[in-house]
Amino acid sequence: MDFGMKNRLSKIFNPKTGKTVMLAVDHGYFQGPTTGLRDMKGITPLIPNADCLFVTRGILRNCIDPKIDTPVCLRVSGGPSILGDLSNEDITTSMEEAVRLNASGVGMSIFVGAKNEDRTISNLGRLINEAERYGIPVLAITAVGKEMARDSRYLGLACRMAAEIGAHFVKTYFCEDFHKVAEGCPVPIVIAGGKKIPELDALLMTEGAIKAGASGVDMGRNIFQSDNPVGMIKAVRAIVHKGVSAKEAFDIYEKTKKPQSTGSERDIDEQMEKV
Repeated sequence: MDFGMKNRLSKIFNPKTGKTVMLAVDHGYFQGPTTGLRDMKGITPLIPNADCLFVTRGILRNCIDPKIDTPVCLRVSGGPSILGDLSNEDITTSMEEAVRLNASGVGMSIFVGAKNEDRTISNLGRLINEAERYGIPVLAITAVGKEMARDSRYLGLACRMAAEIGAHFVKTYFCEDFHKVAEGCPVPIVIAGGKKIPELDALLMTEGAIKAGASGVDMGRNIFQSDNPVGMIKAVRAIVHKGVSAKEAFDIYEKTKKPQSTGSERDIDEQMEKV
């Protein structure tokens, strides 16, 4: 790798730990105004706690403060909505645009085993060819359709294919025997949080993935849909970068919760707002 590629990867992956906590807020590109992302102001307190922000160019331009220190990985694929065939994605953002937006990385989905598998894999190859010209690392996201099993055999296949095509790091799902997926992939793997699950379960998943060889997480809904998003991302960071247990991380999440107001306090707050 040349200097530019190494430098950008060092912004995404903490040089001290070799791991990353990415905050995924790109869901709107196919889901629309997702719960927790209807008003993007809600993610502002989360950004300083992330090693990298995974976002689309439209949200980056319109909703993110350009003075942030957190590096950006740009979602550059899209096309169909949740109402259509998601595997029918294409590349939607040029590398020149990624450079203009000062992206430290770009990411796109591949759909191994789906209807448009070959096209998404070919698109990944073309994206990597372009990204290499600019020294920008590429994240390949192993999208999983409803008809596909999230097991180590399938995810291992998808991750290895992404690495063989030239992806610099891969995002996939945690599964039983995840160590087999990690062992078979020669580039760093970050795990997706997936759908919202109880906070302790999400922390246990994070702990299990890190112990099994993951290099971090790219988590979204299990952070911004939590009842304590800031506490949750701090808890995830503690597991990824400090190696604490899920139970210890859950204590961090619990201790950073804001105390509930009493009825009389809420009445006072409402009165103050009226004033």
